[in-house]
Parts: sequence; C-alpha cells; structure tokens
Amino acid sequence: MIAWWEALWTELLADLPDASHFLRAVVRLLVAVALGGLVGLQRETTGKQAGLRTHMIVSLGSALFVLAAPEGPGDVARVIQGLAAGIGFIGGGVILKRSEQNEIHNLTTAATLWFAAGIGIAAGMGRIWSALLATGLGLLILTVLRQAEDRLTHHDSR
Repeated sequence: MIAWWEALWTELLADLPDASHFLRAVVRLLVAVALGGLVGLQRETTGKQAGLRTHMIVSLGSALFVLAAPEGPGDVARVIQGLAAGIGFIGGGVILKRSEQNEIHNLTTAATLWFAAGIGIAAGMGRIWSALLATGLGLLILTVLRQAEDRLTHHDSR
C-alpha cells in the first residue's frame, strides 16, 4: 500500500526540484494573471468583446506553456513560436468583417489577446520587468491614444 502512495507523491513532485523553484513558478503565474487582467480590465471597461477573464487566461496559459517547456533554449523558442501562431488563430476568430458597411471590427481586441500572450510569455520566462513595462506601455496606448483618436475624430467631424 505504501508503494502506490510513494509513486503518486514522486509523480506529483517530479518537476519540483526544490521550494524555490515552486515559489518562482507561483510568482511568474500570478504576475501573468495580474498583468493580463489589467489589459483585460481595460477592454472590459470599454465594452469590448474579449475582457478580463479572456485576457487573464491567455496570459496565464502562455506563462504555463513557457514554464512547462523543456529546459533547452531551442525548446522554449519552439513553444513561443507555437503560442504566437495559436494566439494569432484565436485573434483571427475575434475579427469581424461586415461586408455591407465594408468595415472591419475588433482588430485592437485581437491585438490585445496577442499582447496578453506576450505578457504571459515574458512573465513565464521570469522577465518580470519586461512584462511590467510592456503592460504599462500597452495600457498607455489603449487609453491615452484612444482619447487622442476620439478628439481627432470629433474635431474632423465638425
């Protein structure tokens, strides 16, 4: 009876060499969730299609893929390539073209999903400062430049 318990315990802890490794993983995943959540919150408060939960999950999933990748640098690069392609596919599903009005919608939402994946990748790799800086810049673009666009559009319509 002890043999199955030991086997289970060994399997559960197989990828956990020590407590510091566990703590690093927890911090990286939480940073990915928090920063992806900030982008998602911005999208949610502006009434966009993909909001808080979607951006958090995209960022968390990206961080998890990077954390779960084998240790070799080429392995992580392949995981990142796969993530970029996969998120591009999801983003493509968000984009809507209305042929009657000849308009395309949700491009920025698709881009923010791709951006949330990038945040998750950076966080998952332990590049916390890069993830923080990029999130700040992204939020600046989404808020300040949107206000500038609205002013220009309102000014042009007079």
